[in-house]
Amino acid sequence: MKNAPANFASDNTAPVAPEIMEAIAGANAGQAPPYGADDLSMGLGPLFSELFETEVAVFPVATGTAANVLSLTMLTPPYGAIYCHENAHIEEDECGAPEFYTGAKLVPLPGDHGRLEAAHLSDKLESLALGFEHHVQPAAISLSQATESGTSYRPEDVAAIAAVADRFDLGLQMDGARFANSLAFLECTPADITWRAGVDVLSFGATKNGGLAAEAAVFFKPELAETFKYRCKRGGHLFSKMRYVSAQLDAYVRDGLWLRLAGNANAMAQRLSAGLAAIPGVELMHPVEANEIFPRVPEPIIVGLAAQGFGFHRWGGSASTVLRLVTAFNTTEDEVDGFVSAAAQLAGAAAE
Repeated sequence: MKNAPANFASDNTAPVAPEIMEAIAGANAGQAPPYGADDLSMGLGPLFSELFETEVAVFPVATGTAANVLSLTMLTPPYGAIYCHENAHIEEDECGAPEFYTGAKLVPLPGDHGRLEAAHLSDKLESLALGFEHHVQPAAISLSQATESGTSYRPEDVAAIAAVADRFDLGLQMDGARFANSLAFLECTPADITWRAGVDVLSFGATKNGGLAAEAAVFFKPELAETFKYRCKRGGHLFSKMRYVSAQLDAYVRDGLWLRLAGNANAMAQRLSAGLAAIPGVELMHPVEANEIFPRVPEPIIVGLAAQGFGFHRWGGSASTVLRLVTAFNTTEDEVDGFVSAAAQLAGAAAE
């Protein structure tokens, strides 16, 4: 609705980017071979190989959960352990799907601002009784990029964790639901933050950044993906009309659309965080390194914003005064400024 208060609850509330909707419509012409044998799907391998500057194997799926859990099955046996941050999406928001599909055990670890730390991970692995049949055996590490705290791993952070993974012969998976937002913030190449830093497989997200239903598992070691097609079929993600998913991914990365979309979301997050940080009583809980902001806000302001119809989440439960605000590819300056202005007015009224 025009002029309605902005909804910052999630970037999933945003519509499909016009360029991607146009690509779907363009794919909707004539007949095409099914199950990924169409030209658009067959072209994703060369397209993503050029994007990442190395040969990759690409498998389109519809959801980030599918990309995560199916890729993790290639890195762990059912008696394995997958190490992740305690707030990782695979730990908190995938309804047991990682354990269901892999059979493995998730081992959540703490870390400041949503990031795992190589030293802590190394200490944890050093303390284990490797080869002891009563314990799950270390198999993989999963990193979220961007993290659930809206922060981003630098290439050197990933490389340090990859060195630990290599020392203990573990696979390294990256959950890239907001990969574009991290990349736009870091201003490095896709290769620098993935395979050059030691990542084996990436869950490449598009849906949160303008896609309709388009994610992909991207393998930087194609030999790891030899049986992945069977897992896609078994998991319900081998689409008969794959061209409509592939058309989204093709349009998304071609000509840099994905980074332009993420760039707007990130710029609006910086504008929003700067505006909120200037309001007395508001405190930013994490650095803003993608498109998520986590401010601690006085209760009267939260109540007032909700009453005015603004959308957001209380992060940590209904009594929490920490909000999660998420900007999107289509967020405007007017929406951001309207939220900040309303918060500032409420803060002023509360101080009187």
